[in-house]
Amino acid sequence: MSDSNDRLLWIHGEYVAPEDGKYFENYNPATGEVICKVAQAEKVDVDRAVESATKGQASWAAMSGAERGRILVRTAQLLRENCDELARLESVDGGKPIAETPEADVGSAADCLEFFGGQAASVHGEYQEVPGGFFYTRPEPLGVCAGIGAWNYPVQIAAWKSAPALAAGNAMIFKPAELTPLSALRLAELFKEAGLPDGVFNVVQGHAEAGKALTGHPGIAKVSLTGEVGTGKAVMRAAADTLKLVTLELGGKSPLIVFDDADLDNAVGAAMLGNFYTQGQICTNGTRVFVQESVREKFVEKLVARTEKLKLGDPLDPDTDLGPMISREHMQGVLDYIEKGGQEGGQLLTGGKRARVEGFEKGNFVQPTIFDGLSDDMTIVREEIFGPVLSLLGFDNEDEVLKRANSTPFGLAGGVFTKDVQRAHRVAANLDAGIVWVNHYNLTPVEMPFGGFKQSGIGKENSRRAFEHYTRLKTVYVAEGDVDAPY
Repeated sequence: MSDSNDRLLWIHGEYVAPEDGKYFENYNPATGEVICKVAQAEKVDVDRAVESATKGQASWAAMSGAERGRILVRTAQLLRENCDELARLESVDGGKPIAETPEADVGSAADCLEFFGGQAASVHGEYQEVPGGFFYTRPEPLGVCAGIGAWNYPVQIAAWKSAPALAAGNAMIFKPAELTPLSALRLAELFKEAGLPDGVFNVVQGHAEAGKALTGHPGIAKVSLTGEVGTGKAVMRAAADTLKLVTLELGGKSPLIVFDDADLDNAVGAAMLGNFYTQGQICTNGTRVFVQESVREKFVEKLVARTEKLKLGDPLDPDTDLGPMISREHMQGVLDYIEKGGQEGGQLLTGGKRARVEGFEKGNFVQPTIFDGLSDDMTIVREEIFGPVLSLLGFDNEDEVLKRANSTPFGLAGGVFTKDVQRAHRVAANLDAGIVWVNHYNLTPVEMPFGGFKQSGIGKENSRRAFEHYTRLKTVYVAEGDVDAPY
């Protein structure tokens, strides 16, 4: 990166200073210390990035899919070669335990680039004979696309958005979340090292103003956002003025349903993964854990015992299970939800407080927290907390739990634990969610479509389905006879 401690914008294959000279401070959530100052893009910088991307996209789209694919695969290789550096960067910038970041962040990003690199040469249309001739279709790149990332999986989300866009021949302007702005810049460097033409992947950091400049820009054909529901609605409204395509990956309040024939140890492990991994800061998390009454006591006993063994601490310590919340403000919001849970009558089984970690007294740590004695109308059961807070709920039968599980404006994900294969498929079919896991939770292989229903989003990321959101389909009719005009 740049020689100074400041992080600049990445436009047309190089670091450039923001036109207005504005910077914001980026904090380490484990220590509260300033990591660096980061360039704050304004509309003029976004204009510059769009001009660059327009030039870069023309040359990129002219390359064959195989050529584009080789560059994406080479970038994946470079990510893996630099895994230790990037994993540490994600841990310092976002507070994620170093036990997670090599696989869940860097490895996931590399897998995505490798997958779409392999698929780039296979984007194709169809041919069909019809009376009087034939037609064929051409999936064409949209042009310049914008990606707006979330702070919980910075480099993974940058790859999830850029890989299918680039494989299809588009350029991508990526705005990382202001709380975790660093790894997207390193990805940009690796793209360039792999041979990506200048302008095809630009990075503009900043706050809401930069996002608004992207969503409203007439030179951008599509916006893909990962973020909150309110932000998603604002992006849709702004995109409507220029009829931009949008992909929205938003929030959730997902149910995890444990039937009485489930393997309880596996179910407990899934509940912990679905509530405490990445400190609970995952959109798909199964934060409403429904357990059939006949096994509820045994499930709770196992869950609390295993949860109380979790270690909070230095994100760079390989033995750490949970790091800090992303920011002081977010930590306070999670603590407010916990307090609300108690006020509304929830029974706190473990956790429930800010955690004090020796040597990290200014860190944003929250104890992994489990509530029981809840009803479906309580605030912590209805609203997304985005922290390590698990809500336990009992149920008697399948029909009841499905009705309650679907009683939410969200529809991102869900999970079911049972040994009854017919029930597993029946519940999966009836859950109103875009992703359902059977006897596991939160696995997201790149080959699998990812995206929610209802207010959890629009469109799919990953898998070949993603190409549908990064191409426009042109139909060409070819006549094989004379024009039979009636006049």
